[in-house]
Amino acid sequence: MNTLKINTRQTILVGMAFLSICAFWQMYNSVIPLILTNTFHMNETWSGVIMAADNVLALFLLPLFGGISDRCRSRLGRRKPFILVGTLASVALMLLLPLLDDSYFTEAASWKLVCFIAALGGLLVALGSYRSPAVALMPDVTPKPLRSRGNAIINLMGAVGGILYLVIASVLYSGARTEGKEHVSYLLLFAIVAGIMLLALFVLMTMVDEPALAGKAREYEKAHPEDNLAVSDGKGGERLPSEVKKSLAFLLISIAFWFVGYNAVETWFTTYANRMWEMSLGGASLCLTIATLGAIVTYIPSGALAEKLGRKKTILMGVALLGGCFFVLFLYTCFFHSFHPGLYVLFVLVGMAWALINVNSLPMVVEMCRDSDIGKFTGYYYTFSMAAQTVTPIVAGALLNRVGYITLFPYAAIAVGAAWITMQFVRHGDSHFAGKRGLEAFEDMD
Repeated sequence: MNTLKINTRQTILVGMAFLSICAFWQMYNSVIPLILTNTFHMNETWSGVIMAADNVLALFLLPLFGGISDRCRSRLGRRKPFILVGTLASVALMLLLPLLDDSYFTEAASWKLVCFIAALGGLLVALGSYRSPAVALMPDVTPKPLRSRGNAIINLMGAVGGILYLVIASVLYSGARTEGKEHVSYLLLFAIVAGIMLLALFVLMTMVDEPALAGKAREYEKAHPEDNLAVSDGKGGERLPSEVKKSLAFLLISIAFWFVGYNAVETWFTTYANRMWEMSLGGASLCLTIATLGAIVTYIPSGALAEKLGRKKTILMGVALLGGCFFVLFLYTCFFHSFHPGLYVLFVLVGMAWALINVNSLPMVVEMCRDSDIGKFTGYYYTFSMAAQTVTPIVAGALLNRVGYITLFPYAAIAVGAAWITMQFVRHGDSHFAGKRGLEAFEDMD
């Protein structure tokens, strides 16, 4: 009996767009604050406002361009035109930033600062125009039962992009190379990341036949209409039943809650560790790195686990583990005031829990939509996750400032616990793995 199997090679190629996006954002979040504060001499408040602009723009741009790409009809497919234009525009605009940075240091002028901010704004719009289409490409070309595995590979590709940047930055901008310099030029770093983005674009455009792959996925959908949750609207179209909309709403609320908890810790942990455990920046960053490694090694197994247990159960396992880890870290701080190496185990578990959640949440969202709405629903996912990431640093920061740093992990645990409660009301979007049925039409998908 033949089974439905994911085309790992093809999914890796599809993930090249996400690799380039993650490499860029890793650089953006690391370098832009340094440029704003060191070259343009902005205070932390104004630089923080500028750094938050990408999350605010994402609330509008990601669902907008996701929906627009759903309606695109071109010989390249629905998503590749947006990835092509968006990447080229992003590369052109991002290369302006280090040039303006170097020029302002050489001779300061207000018009250069204005041009830098304008280029930065244009860059964020360009990136927002193709992020949802890039992520939507995976579910477009992947049959529904395999989307958790597909998303695991996509997340792994994103992690590779982030690690690739970190390695390049650590080599080019080590302490020995930058110590004592009045100004550090980031032009070479931006040029290398731009090269990675263009290479990823070339691979995607030349080696991924989006229309053909999407056609194969549609063949599966036609062969298994029972997986389609939409029903006739009586006018020749389709609509989602009210119970499916209810599940979608609770799932999106759950997504917001677990991002509220996780991102609060991600944002404030280094400060927390310094205040509560007297850790250095390097020591605290190592904890976050270990959590990231825990997630990376769990991405692929979490997709496989979802096929056996179901996405909802796998997510709930991750939510329970994540909330439990945060609560244990709170208890530890109540009794101890210095870091113990045994806590590294907890951070590995935090990363593993996050992988169980993150790999399966987007596939649950797009499982509920029609094939023609995948981009729009991908945008919904990012709207709720980005809204959480915009709000929670402010709320958590206010708690830390007004009540005390001891509130960080209870705040995160309560938010994740709320996600566990709202997930109980999600009744749709789970995987129905078709490998048990036998699908001869997909014999070539090894």
